[in-house]
Amino acid sequence: MPLTMPEELILLMLDDRSGRLHETAGPASGYAVAGAILAELALRNRIDTDPQRLFVADAAPTGDAILDPVLARIAADPGPSEAEGSVPHNSRYWIETLGREAETYREAIFARLVAQGILREEQGRFLWIFPERRYPVISDKEEREVKARLTGVIFNDDIPEPRDSLLIGLCRAAGLLPLILSEETLEEVEPRIQQVANLEELSRSLGNAVRDIFIEMARYTPIM
Repeated sequence: MPLTMPEELILLMLDDRSGRLHETAGPASGYAVAGAILAELALRNRIDTDPQRLFVADAAPTGDAILDPVLARIAADPGPSEAEGSVPHNSRYWIETLGREAETYREAIFARLVAQGILREEQGRFLWIFPERRYPVISDKEEREVKARLTGVIFNDDIPEPRDSLLIGLCRAAGLLPLILSEETLEEVEPRIQQVANLEELSRSLGNAVRDIFIEMARYTPIM
């Protein structure tokens, strides 16, 4: 069964040996996962975006236990009030809203990957004191396939599939591409990455929202 975009994203962010998320993914993971959930709903033709709003195109359930509650919330949300009536919230609103609940979504995604035999769950201690779960990789086949697919798009001039354009756009906005390619290589292929990330209106909308959130986080985070 093909992986969903949130599942692919978690595999890209996971350190295979430690079973923890890479430090690079730390501040990005929650909002990136939120963006991936929205992207998966869009790929299933349930939601769409324009520069000002994110809206439901089809409220029919997908059958996915992670996606369907999010779809129902978006469908039920009245949006912010305006003089002429209520309008849907935009991509940034939903990324921030879902991002605040990211731990719940991450745990659900990890549980799926464990059930599929891709990861295993281990109980451990952080700093020998705090209990934590780790998810070492059992099979790295799926992760290697995702990375090969994305690098194939980056080093090829063909028009990519919408799924790949969206995933590359999210990884770029959240600063996750160094987990796939070296910094030197990224500099060389930045024009192509930018081209791919901007192909889809949804990719631009979600990518811009994630990037804006991180810019504000950096601005208000004190330097130690």
